[in-house]
Amino acid sequence: MTCGFRGTPAVTLNVWGVRGDWPARRKVLAEGFARLRPDLVALQETIVTDGYDQVRELLGEGYDVAHSTAREADGQGISVASRRPMSEVHELDYKVTSRTGDFACSGLVARVEAQQPFAPLLLVNHFPDYQIDHERERELQAVVAARFLAGRPERSVVLVGDMDADPDAASMRFWYGRQSLEGMSVCFRDAWAEARPGEAAPVTYTPENGLMEDAWWPFRRIPPPPPRMWSERVFDEPVGGVWPSDHYGLMADLQPVSGAACSPSS
Repeated sequence: MTCGFRGTPAVTLNVWGVRGDWPARRKVLAEGFARLRPDLVALQETIVTDGYDQVRELLGEGYDVAHSTAREADGQGISVASRRPMSEVHELDYKVTSRTGDFACSGLVARVEAQQPFAPLLLVNHFPDYQIDHERERELQAVVAARFLAGRPERSVVLVGDMDADPDAASMRFWYGRQSLEGMSVCFRDAWAEARPGEAAPVTYTPENGLMEDAWWPFRRIPPPPPRMWSERVFDEPVGGVWPSDHYGLMADLQPVSGAACSPSS
């Protein structure tokens, strides 16, 4: 597969719901998105209820937005947004074992009506199980997503998300084509390596962030962002003393690459 758009910025971020000083964080995040003006957005831990849409509050007008139906009691789940129309949205069921019952893990796959030569494009927000001893679930959830994508005709795929695994985990090695799972294999590009050969990928969840609650958490780089041209960490410092989220975001400008799809995450 190939991976997407030239001159098209894409951002992924775990927004941490409305925890902490949300009015202050909301201002920093909304101003940041207005400045970055991404064309593709994938957000995790978004709050959506009958009376409230956190994503539209942060992004403002001009986006086609879709949300997962799998949500926590407080409305927390995942969302995708695009400046181009999204003609299809599919939600993947990640309830792969009995251990996933207490977490709204899911995947969102949106068909974005991108312009040629990249039309159409699939934007995938992959949000697997988070618990550190649930790598088996993350493996099965990666396979669920990969099998769905294998059945699609689109050749441009941007896979983003909060993977909750480090690059050496089996679920991540699967995405990079370094091992098979459940009789299946794929090969997505490690886009940070494509953008910055030889440069170590940044951490996106780290104690240097004043909102990080679990300093012992083992998954610090969760792992690369989208491909080539340039790729950088965003929402990674306080503004006026306010941290935007407990996670850092990743942003990249996308251009096509041959032979594989890209595999970013936050």
